[in-house]
Amino acid sequence: MKRRHFLKFSAAMGLSPKKRLLPLTSDLYAFSNTSNLSQVEAKYYQKLADREIECRLCPRFCKLGDKERGYCGVRENRGGTYYTLVYGKACAVHVDPIEKKPLFHFLPQTGALSIASAGCNVNCKFCQNWEISQVRPEQITHIDLPPESVVRSAQKNNCPSIAYTYSEPVVFYEYMYDTCVKARNKGIKNVMVTGAHINPEPFEDLLKVLDGVKIDLKAFDQDFYTKYVRGELQPVLDAIVTASQSQAWLEIVYLVIPTLNDKVSEIRRMCQWIQKEIGPDIPLHFSRFYPSYLMKNLPPTPISTMEKLKHTAQQQGLHYVYIGNIPGHEGENTICPQCKNTIVKRLGYLIENIHITDGRCDFCGLQIPGLWS
Repeated sequence: MKRRHFLKFSAAMGLSPKKRLLPLTSDLYAFSNTSNLSQVEAKYYQKLADREIECRLCPRFCKLGDKERGYCGVRENRGGTYYTLVYGKACAVHVDPIEKKPLFHFLPQTGALSIASAGCNVNCKFCQNWEISQVRPEQITHIDLPPESVVRSAQKNNCPSIAYTYSEPVVFYEYMYDTCVKARNKGIKNVMVTGAHINPEPFEDLLKVLDGVKIDLKAFDQDFYTKYVRGELQPVLDAIVTASQSQAWLEIVYLVIPTLNDKVSEIRRMCQWIQKEIGPDIPLHFSRFYPSYLMKNLPPTPISTMEKLKHTAQQQGLHYVYIGNIPGHEGENTICPQCKNTIVKRLGYLIENIHITDGRCDFCGLQIPGLWS
């Protein structure tokens, strides 16, 4: 995409350095009072004695008495029935380039209608969207946006996909699932951007209606997950394997935090695991850390560290390794693993050149994994 085309695309998509709420129109949206939460029965929970319930959605298995909420803050036990409070309650609605997710092998140069509700089922100290992920739904402004309105908005904005993103889609599972079904009926694809702290059964069910998944693997070490994420590593690894075996396209992102998860030995082990469990063709993105939320005491990740880890991953045989959050770095580009030509040249979210036709390298004909059109 030439620069002038990108600027035109950006204007049409409403892109800017800051997130942008889509224009509200009476046929799509209606403002709701922030205390007007949903009361839709949740999936994946078990009723217990004395009006208690056990949530089965994520590995926390929250056991809750009447009037109690789960760790995520957006699911509540009311008289022995478990409810989601954020069904159809979108706190962020934007059109983003799909490359922002980031998904590099999925419908390049297209816009994704991106939605989120409040809440999360982990507590990353480095969260970039903590204003919406680490709050309860009544603490933030939201709009009524039921699944059918999400689909209409995607159509109106010429988006071939809907992305469930920004906070943690696992906690608005029911809203996401129903939207996925309606989107598929209209020929619109679905993408989940997630930390994958989810149990096997709900994830397997969800993958049946997803077309793409980007999973944030925050470290390859349980101690890191315990201290900085407040979650479990193994369920995330299990989810990665499950996604790789599904029909949905998968990419992995690893945020590199200086001194905490940037050891070459850890990255080597992680890439060996990826090679063994999934294979060499899974795109792996190393994303540069910038100080945020509760972790402002560390500097941005040195570029030399990013380059070293990319080289480490390539040494382990991974074919598509990227460096993110450094616009203009050559590590953003896709290189054909067979002929070594640059087949996708990127500048941030801008694609300057693409040499892939019908999913194959224009230079040598190698099949390049992904969904290219």
